[in-house]
Amino acid sequence: MNAYLGELIGTAILVIFGAGVCANVNLKKSFAHNSGWIVISFGWGLAVAIAAYAVGKFSGAHLNPALTIALAFEGSFPWSKVVGYIAAQMIGAIIGATVVYFHFLPHWKETEDPGTKLGVFSTGPAIPNYFANLLSEFIGTFILVLAILAIGANKFAEGLNPFIVGFLIVAIGLSLGGTTGYAINPARDLGPRIAHFILPIAGKGPSNWSYAWIPVIGPILGGSFGGVFYRAVFLGDWTASFWYILAISCVVLLILWIVEKKRIVGSKVRRVA
Repeated sequence: MNAYLGELIGTAILVIFGAGVCANVNLKKSFAHNSGWIVISFGWGLAVAIAAYAVGKFSGAHLNPALTIALAFEGSFPWSKVVGYIAAQMIGAIIGATVVYFHFLPHWKETEDPGTKLGVFSTGPAIPNYFANLLSEFIGTFILVLAILAIGANKFAEGLNPFIVGFLIVAIGLSLGGTTGYAINPARDLGPRIAHFILPIAGKGPSNWSYAWIPVIGPILGGSFGGVFYRAVFLGDWTASFWYILAISCVVLLILWIVEKKRIVGSKVRRVA
């Protein structure tokens, strides 16, 4: 198996188990209905571990465009393969989401709320706020990448790495995931969101494209900064990329903070009027 096919299959496995646990918990008349956030967090953690064990020796099991880009910035992955890896991850995510759709086919009609159906496929904020939402995704993905690189440096635990990373996903979900649903992976969110848009899901609503860029840009910025931070602080190699990514991230967050401030002030003025 070549590396690109490995990423496609691995990401499909990731989404089948990850979106599958979301469907199991959220769709009506499933035996796991209303099982809660802990089940979802563990489901995603196991999804990552199983997918990584399945394809790790073929592709390194990135399964995440943010991680692929981060590893390129960190210096351990060639930039020439980045686009191919991301394309494979996106295709795999769409395929995985489609499998979940067919597996739960009778349950879509039983579930009235369109937002619940969208939540099976993609993430959404508990409190809509572009600044806070992007910051949450940035922090979560920064921690993900930094921890993965640190775990990978411990050669004694090499065979356990996927298992440990799976528990890392659980930890991020239980501690930081409640704000945005912790995409921390552009393919995990955008691929299934595209599937939601295309598939003939009974009673579905819009795919919330106005929010879709947050779980793409946030993880890419956070993951990239995690990669250059590890290279600088842990390896002692301070490159220009560190300062470029830090500056871009600060500018994006500052713009969103200003936009949200204006939006809040505007909404208060409208209420008073």
